Amino acid sequence: MSTERPTPSGPIAPDLRIVEERVYRGGNVWSYQPSIHMVMDLGVLEDYPSNTIPGFVDGLLQLLPGVANHSCSRGHQGGFGERLAEGTWLGHVAEHIALQLQQEAGHDQRRGKTRMVKGRPGVYNVVYGYTDEGVGLSAGRLAVRLINDLIAPDDSFVWQEEFETFLRSAQRTAFGPSTAAILEEAISRDIPFIRLNSASFVQLGQGVYAQRIRATMTSKTGALAVDIASDKDMTIRLLGSAGLPVPKQETFRTEAGAVEGARRIGFPVVVKPLDGNHGRGVGLNLMSDDEVRAAFAIAKEESRGGYVIVESFITGKDYRCLIVGGRMRAIAERVPAHVIGDGQHTVDELVAITNADPRRGVGHEKVLTRIKTDAAAIELVREQGFAMTDVPPKDQMIKLALTGNMSTGGISVDRTFDAHPDNVEIAEEAARMIGLDVAGIDFICPDITQPVRETGGAICEVNAAPGFRMHTHPTVGEPQFIAKPVVDLLFPPGSQSRVPIIAVTGTNGKTTTSRMIAHIFKETGKKVGMTSTDGIVIDERLVIKSDASGPRSARMVLQNPRVEVAIMEVARGGILREGLGYDRNDIAVVTNIAPDHLGMKGIDTLEQLADVKAVIVEAVPRNGFAVLNADDPHVRAMRDRCSGSVVWYSLKPADSRERAFIDARLRRGGRAVVLEQTDRGDMIVIKHGTRSMQLAWTHLLPATFGGTALFNVANAMAAAGAAFAAGIGLHEIRQGLRTFNTSYYLSPGRMNLINVRGIEVIVDYCHNAPGMEVLGQFVDRYADQKAATSEWGKISRIGMIATAGDRRDEDLRALGRTAASFFDVIVVREDERLRGRKPGESAALITEGVQEAQAVAGTRVRVVETVLNEVDAVRHCVARANPGDIVVLCVDNHAKVVSELESITQSAQAGSGGNEPGDPDLVISAG
Repeated sequence: MSTERPTPSGPIAPDLRIVEERVYRGGNVWSYQPSIHMVMDLGVLEDYPSNTIPGFVDGLLQLLPGVANHSCSRGHQGGFGERLAEGTWLGHVAEHIALQLQQEAGHDQRRGKTRMVKGRPGVYNVVYGYTDEGVGLSAGRLAVRLINDLIAPDDSFVWQEEFETFLRSAQRTAFGPSTAAILEEAISRDIPFIRLNSASFVQLGQGVYAQRIRATMTSKTGALAVDIASDKDMTIRLLGSAGLPVPKQETFRTEAGAVEGARRIGFPVVVKPLDGNHGRGVGLNLMSDDEVRAAFAIAKEESRGGYVIVESFITGKDYRCLIVGGRMRAIAERVPAHVIGDGQHTVDELVAITNADPRRGVGHEKVLTRIKTDAAAIELVREQGFAMTDVPPKDQMIKLALTGNMSTGGISVDRTFDAHPDNVEIAEEAARMIGLDVAGIDFICPDITQPVRETGGAICEVNAAPGFRMHTHPTVGEPQFIAKPVVDLLFPPGSQSRVPIIAVTGTNGKTTTSRMIAHIFKETGKKVGMTSTDGIVIDERLVIKSDASGPRSARMVLQNPRVEVAIMEVARGGILREGLGYDRNDIAVVTNIAPDHLGMKGIDTLEQLADVKAVIVEAVPRNGFAVLNADDPHVRAMRDRCSGSVVWYSLKPADSRERAFIDARLRRGGRAVVLEQTDRGDMIVIKHGTRSMQLAWTHLLPATFGGTALFNVANAMAAAGAAFAAGIGLHEIRQGLRTFNTSYYLSPGRMNLINVRGIEVIVDYCHNAPGMEVLGQFVDRYADQKAATSEWGKISRIGMIATAGDRRDEDLRALGRTAASFFDVIVVREDERLRGRKPGESAALITEGVQEAQAVAGTRVRVVETVLNEVDAVRHCVARANPGDIVVLCVDNHAKVVSELESITQSAQAGSGGNEPGDPDLVISAG
């Protein structure tokens, strides 16, 4: 059979389209790093790789020549260009275009992969890295449109316009040069950051160690200092009172007052807004009353409070001194926007040539700003004796702005090592007087290399949140790495920036394990932030009530300034939807992998589900730990994905294969939590190499119901392994487990035991067949234990069961079949949210499973009934029971269920009658 692809014989339809988009904000199933995931359908283009489409490769490389230089899987520069020429599928091409577009926007991204969706020919998973998620998404969308246009040109698609729109959008959302410099320094020190808005408000660090910045303003910048720096009159008064050189200055609200003030101060003068910035509204070297009047109107327009300053004009060059933490870190000479005549071009043409410099952009988007030829610039050129259409002589400097601000098109010359020590001392003293941790001191003096007290000169302004780009990207001279002292100020060498993150996942038991770990840390005095399916808990207070097991909730915990330890319950859905939401976790705990949520979001097998859960194991660093269940083969296999160390735990006896597996690793210095059977009961033991440390008897841990709830024994062992890996002492771990119980206060909806009129009611969230198996085994052991001492005679078991409607039909039947082995009476209900099914449909499938089990000899269940409403089903189950019986309620809304049980108890105590206990073997119509 020929393997050659057909060549097109006619027009090819531009069929490439995006079916689905996802943004992963942390580690995910595709990558350790944040990624964009697009599912793309090639349509008929599946039959046309790149080399079969006439003109496609040449057209693409003409528009984006940088694509050809990508290394791709070839591992050398130009590898993707070779793939294009040989023929590669267009989903793969879209990946590389998206990466190149981000590089064109200044985002250096090189990570990507494209894989066909299993069982869907022509549909591909296209995954690539991003710096800003908005830019990353736009790049993927534009890549698809470009490919379709190259195949069949569309008059409505103009590449140059679309490309420029994309770049402008990327520039609007990008961090400015100052913020970017600080973040680059933070990343180099492994300090995590979270962007708090679409601008430059950023959190560095996590939890209790977090610091915030907004551009170059930091958490340590005093509000009063910022107010003083914004009030130029107050600034000059304070500096003058300290004996620092400052110009004469007065403040006015009226034009007439400004003119009179200028006369008193003496011409030439400067007129500027009291609370302006970036040099806006500043008039320099004003020599007459009329010039002051004209400048006053402009300055007042830029003043938020309507006040205008008139001060003496200091002759000299403009210098910006950057002070961080009280010390001078950089000095730049600021040269106003200008052009240099070449004897051939007009002033207009010289401006255009200067603005063509790729370093120049709009505003602060690039290291230099484009020069504007507005009315003020044209007037300034006229004052120098030229019109914009004149050709100035060769080497003639033509100023287009009076101030040297970078934001008006000025340039900078580094003078950091040229300044005289006296001038440095004056600048540092000025920052201390104002109280700023990061300050920009504006000096006007003839020469920064000479003492200003001798040559003349003054401090004209002190700026809060000074820009860094004149220092990090000087037009002339060496760049200064000024972000380092700023980060040193926030995180002194040796200080911490991360809180310990413990991530817990698995099919069953992850919520209880998370709560146990949190309880152990709480007993050590730590303030714990925890996410779970019940909500976000900060220091034992439920701050948000919802399913909070996703990445957004994780980021909320890491933003809270009280959190010292973060415990993250990580669900499969959150990983598939957005990734982890953080870059790494110090400890990963995986409880088990069982059939649940299969058939959803492309997860059809246990192996695929294990791949999703293993993301938290892959997020463990080299100095971290994974706590893995050695009894589960899918969890055991995750050891190969862990960069750090592994702590094993197992319920199996000493002569089992699982224990032999653990013992082999202990001989090499490994860690484990195991059970040792003795005549007095089962003892949880922590092992580290040859050391063996007894932790606790299982029957003395309240959560294990006298050792009968083996799943909670396993959860306690996992929690102990995580705490031991985190460095918690043996005594603290023991105390935490001994004081943790399954009361509704500590563990709502998880094995809550409530006595209702002599009936033992167990409230639990169990909702799948594997969970029902272990819950049923507990019911067997617990019922046998009760029967040995019961005064009530026969003990019957009644179970209320249900699961989510988005599970597979077979999963619902399996739940019914499993429950049939453990309960005498089963009441089937439904969740309030039906998740796509019709009312009664889920209950009918579960009932089918129960009835299938009833057809088999020896099955325990005798009666199965349907009561769809959860609260009604609770009442029905309690009415079915006699004192001494066991009722297990598998709930959806645990708060409503517990409230109803309390109401039944109170009604019984008040003697109000109501539903009397009945015979559980009696068939009662559910109505």
